[in-house]
Amino acid sequence: MTLIVKSLGLVEYEPTWRAMQGFTAERTADTPDELWMVQHPPTFTQGQAGKPEHLLNPTAIPVVQIDRGGQVTYHGPGQIVAYLLLDLRRWKINVRELVRLMEDSVIAVLAQHSVTAAGREDAPGVYVGAAKIASLGLKIRNGCCYHGLAFNVEMDLSPFSFINPCGYAGLRVTQAREHGIATPLAELEQLLAQQLTARLQHHLESKHEH
Repeated sequence: MTLIVKSLGLVEYEPTWRAMQGFTAERTADTPDELWMVQHPPTFTQGQAGKPEHLLNPTAIPVVQIDRGGQVTYHGPGQIVAYLLLDLRRWKINVRELVRLMEDSVIAVLAQHSVTAAGREDAPGVYVGAAKIASLGLKIRNGCCYHGLAFNVEMDLSPFSFINPCGYAGLRVTQAREHGIATPLAELEQLLAQQLTARLQHHLESKHEH
């Protein structure tokens, strides 16, 4: 199965989100799936069920109301964002399996750098100890998904203090650099894309075996 990986660099949030919507709305049975690897300028995004009280302090950082699940989160330079534009039927994967696969991909990249991380049953995302290092959110439309995951690598974490990250008051947020990972961001982005691609292929092959 083909998954086209596109590394788009630092791109504005809203046009990228609109492009994902457009891609998903216009896709046909023949449209190849894509994985977009990006970074965004400082932006808060508020999910569909987002409660305004989770934005604690108004700042100059724009807040974009979007169509993924989940509460408010922060994107900024130095955070790797992976957008998965997939036909879920094609990969024979459900949302729960895809969330687990995304978490496992980040956990594997961290493990390659001797950092132990884990998912949590009660709160999607990836955690090093009690601190969150990656957040996840998806939108499903007609059996296809978009949005994806955000992995904190080397960023200014202070804007997270202006929100309840993902709706959790006092949730600590961390990033790769705080755990001694000095690997360049571009290389980590490549490793994450490889993990996501390999795990999707593996999932599909395991479905074919049954």
